[in-house]
Amino acid sequence: MQGGVGLTAYLVNESRARRPDLAQDGLAAAWIPEDGRPGVKALWQEFADAVYPHDDLVVSLRGRYIAETLAEALRADPDTVLVVCGAGFSSYPWLLPFPVAVEVDLPHMAEAKRLRAAELMEAGTAPERDVRHIGADLAVPAERAAVAEQVRGVAAGRPVAYVVEGVVFYLPPDDARALVTLGARFGTTAVTAVSYWPAAGSGSTVLADQRAWFRSRSVPEDASHHTHAELASLLGAPLDDLGPEDLQRRYLDRVEVPESALIPEYVAVAWHARAAGRTDRTPGGDGGAGGREATA
Repeated sequence: MQGGVGLTAYLVNESRARRPDLAQDGLAAAWIPEDGRPGVKALWQEFADAVYPHDDLVVSLRGRYIAETLAEALRADPDTVLVVCGAGFSSYPWLLPFPVAVEVDLPHMAEAKRLRAAELMEAGTAPERDVRHIGADLAVPAERAAVAEQVRGVAAGRPVAYVVEGVVFYLPPDDARALVTLGARFGTTAVTAVSYWPAAGSGSTVLADQRAWFRSRSVPEDASHHTHAELASLLGAPLDDLGPEDLQRRYLDRVEVPESALIPEYVAVAWHARAAGRTDRTPGGDGGAGGREATA
């Protein structure tokens, strides 16, 4: 299997497929081609042995929370357009009835996703959806600008739900910040969801083990870390910001694995426009997860 950041995409799907009750993503395994599944399973086990065996927990929690956030955006306005940067083989456009979705990833990844999506829709495995696949290097300013221009054209004034998942920590700090705030250039972004590694977790021993494994697989080991206050300032809105233990309490009613034994991945959600029905919303949603809220 080829090295590089792209190899992590199938690991995400394998992780979600291992926790279907938690991830609630019935398409997770389907994105992995049949002839590639043994190799992906072997790679997942290699990662589990070398780094940590709980990626299925972390990735499933992350996806579940993002999907619930997107469902809330659709309830607020069914015309909402979905934009996912660092799309990989995520299922969001096929799990939720967005009128149109835009998925952005590196060109070879975007093309692989387009082809696999066409196969799954033709087979009836995935529902028919209008999804535009854009190949772009999100570390290049001109390519980010081109993505913003294309999204503005697709959205055509409709609200946008913007997801940046599993990507900002692979970018240099300036590019990471630019990607977090890219939704502001769409003109009508209503909600942004960003997964990130907190600055307080930069010394994590699990992250150190992952960096060593990344080196062996030609994945850049440099990482960007952010603070809650920094993201709130960048996004200019209050944040619902949940970490691995918050998400376990939300969806499992308990902490199965302490954060110290996990990749410390947090998900920050900023609602830029309080739609009707959201004025009495409490921080952290209705799951009582203890989410934090801060203003810029």
